[in-house]
Amino acid sequence: MKGFGAPSDTGSPTAKACIFDVDGVLLASPHERAWREALHGFADPSRFTTALYQAQVAGKSRLDGARAALTALGLPEPAGLAAGYAAAKQGCLDRIIAAEGVAAFPDALRFVRTLTACGWPMAAASASKNAEGMMRRVLLDERRTLLDAFAVKVCGRDLRHGKPDPEIFLIAASELRVEPARCIVFEDAPAGVRAARAGRMMAIGIARLDDAEGLRAAGADRVVTSLDELRIDELTRQQPSGAAA
Repeated sequence: MKGFGAPSDTGSPTAKACIFDVDGVLLASPHERAWREALHGFADPSRFTTALYQAQVAGKSRLDGARAALTALGLPEPAGLAAGYAAAKQGCLDRIIAAEGVAAFPDALRFVRTLTACGWPMAAASASKNAEGMMRRVLLDERRTLLDAFAVKVCGRDLRHGKPDPEIFLIAASELRVEPARCIVFEDAPAGVRAARAGRMMAIGIARLDDAEGLRAAGADRVVTSLDELRIDELTRQQPSGAAA
């Protein structure tokens, strides 16, 4: 297995669980592109940068993301425009997926397969209502889709609080029946890293967009550019910063 391996000792991998954000961690989904294209009629789409997406939109619900983006772009009365922008974004996303499909990151598929073989309980946790449908389009092997790998799916639910509040990750931990302190969260957005740390979980930042510093500043315990950099036995021993040994 490229870049990481199964445990080198006999420690119990079921002592911890993994919780994955979906967009940007597991899937190379076209959310950022859809948000940008949907700005036609609201603002200049070229102003919607990757940095703005990561800082203001990633990890948030559709309506909250729309409101945050319009506010960051300085549009007047963003709250009144947010629903229309969010609907336009969903229309763009649907068209892109219908025409081009959805791709998973190869390192993510390798990592999920290895965790499955080692018996780690896993949850997918995303604010996106599109997450489960997109994962269902990706084959993990000949018999299963990527969605089938996750015992728990906390995707697109109506939550009281969005990231950086830890609610979504605490629900995932509860449904996995694993203490939050024994959960490892994989995130590509600073808001998601802050949510994991607020829930007293270990946070691993996935810096696929040359944004490692932002993830470290948010409190990630470790930052990698690929899940191939991680070894399962290392995860078994690590604890969140500040956690008791």
